[in-house]
Amino acid sequence: MHDIQLSPHFRLSEFIKSSTASARGIDNTPSLEVVSNLQQLCIHVLEPLRANASPPPGDLGGLVVSSGYRSPALNKAVGGSATSQHMTGEAADLRIPSEAIGKEWFKWIMDNCKFHQLIWEKDSPSSAHHWIHVSFRQDGGNKQQVIENLVKNK
Repeated sequence: MHDIQLSPHFRLSEFIKSSTASARGIDNTPSLEVVSNLQQLCIHVLEPLRANASPPPGDLGGLVVSSGYRSPALNKAVGGSATSQHMTGEAADLRIPSEAIGKEWFKWIMDNCKFHQLIWEKDSPSSAHHWIHVSFRQDGGNKQQVIENLVKNK
């Protein structure tokens, strides 16, 4: 079950891999409902982004998921929100190759996709490490909330 094709360019294995889960022996196997949610996130946000946004130089347009599904135990271990959409398979964090390309991707999602939340995040006020968090609800309750500068550890 761990290598199901969710969409043309995304596999389940990308969304469930976790060094924290591996190191701590945490089971991060999703339910079929979670897999369905991840598939909808891919179809409605990630595949369109991959097809339409500028790829990094030397890249064919691949997007790297740095955090996808998190079981409740894994979410707790990484300090995730108690209501995180990562636990339902409705959210993914995307590694960005550069701030400029990340901002382009962020704007493209904002202007072209249905989403629940779109967040430009970083570790701390002084950090140069940014990522994009995007979520999608297949029940249609997508509120198009945009947060442009969320700092995780203030």
